[in-house]
Order: sequence, then structure tokens, then C-alpha cells
Amino acid sequence: MAAEPAIDPRVFRNTLGQFCTGITIITTVDDGTPIGFACQSFAALSLDPPLVLFCPTKASRSWAAIERTGRFCVNVLAEEQQDTCARFGSREPDKFAGIDWTPSPLGSAIIENSLAHVDCTLESVHDGGDHFVVYGRVHAMSELRDGRPLLFHRGQYTAIEPDKTVPAPWRDDLDAFLTSTSLDTWL
Repeated sequence: MAAEPAIDPRVFRNTLGQFCTGITIITTVDDGTPIGFACQSFAALSLDPPLVLFCPTKASRSWAAIERTGRFCVNVLAEEQQDTCARFGSREPDKFAGIDWTPSPLGSAIIENSLAHVDCTLESVHDGGDHFVVYGRVHAMSELRDGRPLLFHRGQYTAIEPDKTVPAPWRDDLDAFLTSTSLDTWL
């Protein structure tokens, strides 16, 4: 069996940087202290049961606290929350200093002015190389707030240009789209 070609980590990172992602802050409260980290690797996983996933690095102290508590809240950031994102992406010891938050129904931290939040308990944890792949069961969600998401593309923050957005073809019939067996029906 031939050896796989080596993948240059910088090229790998730059290539994947072509994929625009939203930015979330994953939080918990551990012994009364709010803890969290900025996370791009977040996604919906299942509608039934309602599951989401995120991928923390194995060395993350914030992940260790989330694992201890068994619960977390996903805060979807708005485009004006770049400073919040930078703070939670740093090694600052108290990332919540100056950040307004309230407890979620499960007791994790909801960051004020986020577009939405999803309150979860840990469902399972899987190995993902230098990260974990964490599945969470959704227990509560917020009402949606008007605004645009904070996005990350090619190593920098970016935003949706309002005059250039186009509704997805399935938007008016989301339930039918979610239950269809083929995207070809919609494309």
C-alpha cells in the first residue's frame, strides 16, 4: 500500500478557509463561573432527535469545563460582535470580563445581543484527530433576533451584503425540503 502524500498544514488551512463559516461562542457555567470559547466548527446534526455538533480542540480548558458540567449553550454571533469573538478566541483568562450574559434554562451562559442561542446537554463525544466531535441534545432555543451573522472567510471577518443576498429555492417550503430525498428536486 502506497504512503499517502503529506498534506501541508498551511495549505490545508488556506484551502478550508475558502469555506465561509458562521461564528459561535460555546459556553457553560462551571461552579458559578461562566466559561466559553469561539467556535467555527458548529453545525446542525439531526432534527429528530434535535442534535447539534461542535468540535473543540483536545487541549481546550473551556472544553474540559463543558465536559465536566455536561451542558453547553451555543451563542450565534451577530456581525457587530467582532470584539466579543476576538475576546473568546484569545487566551484571556477571564473571557467574560465586560461581557453581559444571563443564565440559560439549563444554566449555561447566554451572551447578550447574540442572534440566537441553543441550550444543550452532552449527548456523545467522538475522536476527531486533534479535536473532539461533540454531539449535543437541544433542550431550548431563543427567539430569533433581527440582524446579520458574523462570518469568517479567508482568515478574516466578513458579512453578508444585504443587496446581494438571494433566498434559497427551498425557503418557502422548508419542511418539504428537509424531508425530500434529493436536492435535485430543489436545484
